[in-house]
Amino acid sequence: MNTMTLWHISGREFAALAFAALLVGFSKTAVSGANTVSLAIFAAVLPARASTGVLLPVLIAGDVLAVLTYRRHAHWPTLWRLFPAVAAGVVVGTLFLVWADDGAVRTSIGAILLLMAGVTLRRRRRVAAEGEPDAVTGRAGRMKARSYGVLGGFTTMVANAGGPVMSMYLLSAGFRKLGFLGTSAFFFLIVNVSKVPFSAGLGLIDGRSLLLDAALLVFVVPGALLGKWAVNRINQRLFEQLVIAATIVGGVQLLLR
Repeated sequence: MNTMTLWHISGREFAALAFAALLVGFSKTAVSGANTVSLAIFAAVLPARASTGVLLPVLIAGDVLAVLTYRRHAHWPTLWRLFPAVAAGVVVGTLFLVWADDGAVRTSIGAILLLMAGVTLRRRRRVAAEGEPDAVTGRAGRMKARSYGVLGGFTTMVANAGGPVMSMYLLSAGFRKLGFLGTSAFFFLIVNVSKVPFSAGLGLIDGRSLLLDAALLVFVVPGALLGKWAVNRINQRLFEQLVIAATIVGGVQLLLR
C-alpha cells in the first residue's frame, strides 16, 4: 500500500514531513524545543488532530536516541518534581482533545506556538538584563515547577509542544548543556510514551498513522547524529533566534489557515 496515496499527500509534502522528522532527531540531541518547527510542518501538511498522532512516534524515536546519547547526565530529582504536575496537564489536554474539532486544535497549536515564542523572547531579555537564572528552590520554586509542569503536560498532549515550556524551566534552573539535554531526554521519553494510550484511545494513532511513521522514522536517525555532532559546534544564540522566528511563522500560518 502506498503511504502517500493513503494520506493523499504529494511528493513535496512528504519531503516536508521527512525534513520535519530529521529536525526532530536534531532537536533531541542538540537544541531541545526546536521541534516546534516540526510541529508546524506536520500540522500544515496533515489534518491538525491527525498530525499530533503521527508526530508522537517520531518524537519517541528521537527521545530514545537522545536517552542513549545523554543518559548519564539526567538529573532525576528535577524529573520527580515535575512528573505529578505534568500528569495533571496531560489529563486536561486529553479532555480538551475529546471536545475539540480539527479547527480548534489547529488554532490551539498556532496560539501555543506564538505564546511559547513570546514567553521565550521575554525570558531571553530578562536573563540578559539580570545575568542569572531564576531561583527554583523553596516554596516559590515548587510552585514554579507545578505551573510549568501543568502547562507542559497540556501543551505536549494537545500539540506535542511541551519542548519550549520545559526548555524554559530547565534553563531557568541553571542547567548546563549536557545536564539540560540528559534531563529533557528522559523527561520527554517518559511523558511521550505515557501519552500513547491516550492518543490511541482518541483515535489519533491507528494503522494509517503508523504506516506513515514507518516511512518517516528513517529520517530521525541522521538528524540525531547531526545534532550530536553539532551540539558543541553550533552557534546556540543564532540557532535559537532562527527557531523562534520559524515558530512565529508556523503559528501565524496555522492561525490564518
